[in-house]
Amino acid sequence: MRRGRVLCGVGGASRSGFPGCIGRAGCLATSPGHVARWPLSSRHLRSPAPGSPASAMNIFRLTGDLSHLAAIIILLLKIWKTRSCAGISGKSQLLFALVFTTRYLDLFTSFISLYNTSMKLIYVACSYATVYLIYMKFKATYDGNHDTFRVEFLVVPVGGLSFLVNHDFSPLEILWTFSIYLESVAILPQLFMISKTGEAETITTHYLFFLGLYRALYLINWIWRYYFEGFFDLIAVVAGVVQTILYCDFFYLYVTKGK
Repeated sequence: MRRGRVLCGVGGASRSGFPGCIGRAGCLATSPGHVARWPLSSRHLRSPAPGSPASAMNIFRLTGDLSHLAAIIILLLKIWKTRSCAGISGKSQLLFALVFTTRYLDLFTSFISLYNTSMKLIYVACSYATVYLIYMKFKATYDGNHDTFRVEFLVVPVGGLSFLVNHDFSPLEILWTFSIYLESVAILPQLFMISKTGEAETITTHYLFFLGLYRALYLINWIWRYYFEGFFDLIAVVAGVVQTILYCDFFYLYVTKGK
């Protein structure tokens, strides 16, 4: 039997090359000249040949990653410059830190590229830096009286769902799935806080714009990859759509409450 080649990668909401919404490396052994195929229920329909245009990072995934990073940095800079985290949900930021931690555990097991590793480390570092500023550095400005969403109502169901619905029943795969599900609802404590205070001025238009742009670009990325790579990950797509809807609601609250 001839030795097959191995197609590996992580990234995007699809985990195949880049870090926007992904977790670990995924590998598929195929015979030379054979188009790799998974069952429909799996995360790929087919895989393009390495080095082909379809297997490279597309512009939507790249700009989506950078938009997501820009949103995180904008929030960090806003807290640092104003010396205040008033109006920002620390619970949402804790959930995002948990999302990146559980998603990027493959940093200890695989290396895809310098870009991939660097972006993962930046996401994790920035998320914990934000948590530090809220709960340590500028704790006196944190509005804990209004940040009262019961996060266990998110973490526990999401944890259970990740055990029941996943691509593979293995520790890294379950944790990746957990991070995808959790990210889709991690903004809820922030939404709840805004609805209680009736204020959204401290969440800047730039932060909202880049978060919305990140989600919009990833929706286009999924369409692009489906048509040009035959790639489809139902878990990531459904969770991403839920997250996009919540961010739209977030933007609506910002506009209406901010007036």
